[in-house]
Amino acid sequence: MSSELRFTVLTIFTVLLSYLNLSDGLLQPRRISHGLTEGSKYLTRDELWFNQTLDHYSPSDHREFRQRYYEYLDHLRVPDGPIFLMICGEGPCNGIPNDYITVLAKKFEAGIVSLEHRYYGKSSPFNSLATEKLKYLSSKQALNDLASFRQYYQDSLNVKFNRSGNVENPWFFFGASYSGALSAWFRLKFPHLTCGSLASSAVVRAVYEYAEYDQQIGESVGPECKAVLQETNKLVELGLKVNNKAVKALFNATELDVDADFLYLIADAQVIAIQYGNPDKLCVPLVEAKKNGDDLLEAYAKYVREFCVGVFGLSSKTYSRKHLLDTAITSESADRLWWFQVCTEVAYFQVAPANDSIRSHQINTEYHLDLCKSLFGKGVYPEVDATNLYYGSDRIAATKIVFTNGSQDPWRHASKQTSSPDLPTYIITCHNCGHGSDLRGCPQSPMIIEGDSKNCSSPDAVNKVRQRIIEHIDLWLSECRGGIRSSM
Repeated sequence: MSSELRFTVLTIFTVLLSYLNLSDGLLQPRRISHGLTEGSKYLTRDELWFNQTLDHYSPSDHREFRQRYYEYLDHLRVPDGPIFLMICGEGPCNGIPNDYITVLAKKFEAGIVSLEHRYYGKSSPFNSLATEKLKYLSSKQALNDLASFRQYYQDSLNVKFNRSGNVENPWFFFGASYSGALSAWFRLKFPHLTCGSLASSAVVRAVYEYAEYDQQIGESVGPECKAVLQETNKLVELGLKVNNKAVKALFNATELDVDADFLYLIADAQVIAIQYGNPDKLCVPLVEAKKNGDDLLEAYAKYVREFCVGVFGLSSKTYSRKHLLDTAITSESADRLWWFQVCTEVAYFQVAPANDSIRSHQINTEYHLDLCKSLFGKGVYPEVDATNLYYGSDRIAATKIVFTNGSQDPWRHASKQTSSPDLPTYIITCHNCGHGSDLRGCPQSPMIIEGDSKNCSSPDAVNKVRQRIIEHIDLWLSECRGGIRSSM
């Protein structure tokens, strides 16, 4: 086994931002995952380890790395209760969060396990994140990781419960955002290994130029707030021309030498409130400032400092090329890792629409391609068509997957939004229903224990979709118990 591979445990990985800091831990909108913080908001943070295959596609490469996972069996009906696998996405996995899956586990007497995504958190195969070391970072390898882990964990349960090796518990997979896509793709590629999947805010459609992202923000905030945001962005761009350093200092972002990087930060700060169920935190003070004739730039900077930074832990460092070029493994490595996946597989380039955009037109396709080249070299390019051909995009040809999306979430246009009998799809419609609202409730900071829907502007809208999720899980688990699983 190569000496390059890491079998030592990295220093503790804290949640990147202060959805979750998914400080409850939020990863920036251009990285689309969830995060969490305090230990009381986890069912468990006790780390377990599994020796994972490095390259699932090489018959001659037998190298392995240590992959972190968690288990919570307090609700499991021993020995034959279902196993719910929560897929961790593009960030460190610091435990099993106490969100709505806890409610489902209690109802179905299920155990919960959660596997950290390869390369993220403490599950890095190498001691460096240089481009050549990232060749095994892909959704395809991650899906095979899940399949290998599922078999390993099932075998370990059989040993624990003193059962024969051909007995299986019924499994059900869960994920939100990128991990929601993995949940759907796992059911597509390994239908014999899960009874079904929940794909919450699942970005199954790789998109090269994702202008719908900005367009949804405009639709979600409404015409009055949209007009104020557009004016504010023009003031920011004008300010950069007049006094570049002073404007960046207003947002504590003087480290961003490239103006387009700073403008990306400005755009993401607007998205945070909408994507995670706090639209009024953004629109109310800005619209009020406009009506009162106050300084819009200062009003927006105050929102960024107090809410985006103070509550969500947004950091200008995330947008710094110096930071993104850092190949050392640190508690903030997820930024570079996710950009590699963006630049090789899925793109999701959040470009300004040609007309009536909110974000700056400097955030265009050329900007993203230049960033990919700067970070990873000339040969790196997002193979969007190949990704969609392999998985099927939003026309995924699978069965027994529930897709859910929040009506205000800008990522929903990269998900499946048309329902069918085999792939039921639900849009949760309310004023503050954003990314992953079915699992996390709304808003998503501070985190709501068990994803309680009481703070959603329409709790009934959330609860109705949750009831349908329960019905699908109940049906698909019963069909598993009735046939395939027991005979494997």
